[in-house]
Amino acid sequence: MAVADLMILIFHTVLYQIINGYFPYSIFNYTSVCKVILTLHFVSLDCSVWLTVAFTFDRYVAICHQSLRARYCTERNATVVIVVVLCFSILENIPYYFIYEPREVIDNVEWACYVKSSFYTIHIWTVFLWLETILAPFAPYVLILLLNSMTIRHIILANRVRSGLRGNSSTAKNTDSETENRRKSIVLLLAISGSFILLWMVNLTCFICVQFTDAQFLEANYDDPFTIAELSGYMLKFFSSCTNTFIYALSQRKFRAELKHLITYPIVLVAKIIGQIK
Repeated sequence: MAVADLMILIFHTVLYQIINGYFPYSIFNYTSVCKVILTLHFVSLDCSVWLTVAFTFDRYVAICHQSLRARYCTERNATVVIVVVLCFSILENIPYYFIYEPREVIDNVEWACYVKSSFYTIHIWTVFLWLETILAPFAPYVLILLLNSMTIRHIILANRVRSGLRGNSSTAKNTDSETENRRKSIVLLLAISGSFILLWMVNLTCFICVQFTDAQFLEANYDDPFTIAELSGYMLKFFSSCTNTFIYALSQRKFRAELKHLITYPIVLVAKIIGQIK
């Protein structure tokens, strides 16, 4: 998940947005190179989304199906799932390479990328766009909500049973570390679901508006409310690819301990060296 999110940062933010804005005639702005960068950007985005779904399913199995957990939640299966998601994302996004044309031609050299006008009129591309939207974010929306809902339901029912076995005294509930861990899991799952849904909502709404109104994607009028909403949706969508990794990582006590050690280690090392010199 972290690698997929990092690739989004590299391909979209650094190689496309920053270099395109500040170095418009560098090697990265040749149309052939630009098309590859944009295609890899979409591959990385889909990898990030579907690895989040895979991780959510893994957590669901680990919590709700103890008998299946030992067989499914293994390093080998994790490797297989990652490879399958990567291959699927590559195959799914290959058509993006063919939707762009040169924005300008200078001395027979093609520069930058621009979406072909036929992309909005040819039916095959319309079908492709619908398929892409179904695969991200419609299907991930449904799967993440469904899996997290079943996981939370299982945790709540298990807590009720556990509370009944331990007794109903407030002291027993407050000192039950297992119940507290399950409560933290519910908060984590709600944070993941809420983050993904909220950050993709604007982009999804813009897509629906294009299908049922006269609005169009990628209009050059930056005073137009729909264009502002569309660009804001892109920003939030890319930001979503960064939040899940932080939510998962920062919620883990061992990760926080290692992060603290990483930050304090250089300071402690310098202090020891200074102490030895003195």
